[in-house]
Amino acid sequence: MAVALLLALIPGVAGSHPWIDSYTLETQQRYTEALAALEPVLAQRPVNEFAVMRSGWLLYLAGKYNESLSAYQRALELNPRSLDARLGLTLPLLAQKRWREAAMHAQQVLETAPWNYYAHVRLMVSQEGQGQWEALARHAADVAARYPTDATLYVYLGRAEAKLGNVEKAKAAYRAVLERVPGHYEASDFLATH
Repeated sequence: MAVALLLALIPGVAGSHPWIDSYTLETQQRYTEALAALEPVLAQRPVNEFAVMRSGWLLYLAGKYNESLSAYQRALELNPRSLDARLGLTLPLLAQKRWREAAMHAQQVLETAPWNYYAHVRLMVSQEGQGQWEALARHAADVAARYPTDATLYVYLGRAEAKLGNVEKAKAAYRAVLERVPGHYEASDFLATH
């Protein structure tokens, strides 16, 4: 993205390349226009798999979740082995609170790549959405042991332990969050009130 911004500043380059235009418009949160900038690439044959995935991303950012889902499904048809496309499917599904479907796709990624960070986090979002607090607590603790510097995992652990009524375990998780992200609002608030 930074490269796109730098290239856009070069005289004669801005406005002349679909990829640069698309990334530049995305940084301006003009997602529909960013997608439109890719139309020349999306119209090419053979189909550009990355352009299809990028369209899924931009549609997701624009809040067009069903269209985003269709784009990611198309990308998966183009490359059934694509972990990126399968992870992409989880984004609009999570946004639509379709927890079980999102969890299924995250699990499919984990079958191929057992410690894929994004698949684990999206599975945790699904577990939280379904109120699977015990599973979420175990899952977050397990993944945090492998990614011990990551605050997000400790946030999920803290939430799960709090929902389970394990206040001391929740406090420990939220203290770990504050070590990684001092001033984190959720962690600070929990520790101030418990």
